[in-house]
Amino acid sequence: MLLKRDREWAALAAAGKDPDAVAAFWTADALVYPPGRPILEGRAAIRAYVAESFKIQGFRIHWVSEKPSFAADGKMAYMRSTNEITVPDSQGTPMTISARGVTVWRLEPDGHWRCAVDIWNDGPKLK
Repeated sequence: MLLKRDREWAALAAAGKDPDAVAAFWTADALVYPPGRPILEGRAAIRAYVAESFKIQGFRIHWVSEKPSFAADGKMAYMRSTNEITVPDSQGTPMTISARGVTVWRLEPDGHWRCAVDIWNDGPKLK
């Protein structure tokens, strides 16, 4: 169920069209740790970040999560992911950054899983 929910979220983000729908997958009090940027606290700040990202010409994001691990009570979980983010470089040429991340999920009172903590960083450099 959680992996299915995450795939739905990834598909919405990859479409790059609806920041409200994408932001709805985070908890109201979520924390997002983008690399090299300040921590984003709360859904409103995260939604603004998503909306700005979607406005970047050539921006694309795609991730695949795996290996969910659930708390004993079944109300919290975490999983790891690999992702690719495409953005323009300083010359405007698209560049794709491979990264890895961890998300912490919480089962909310409405019965939906939402991401409470989202952190990622660059993957290892391949030679």
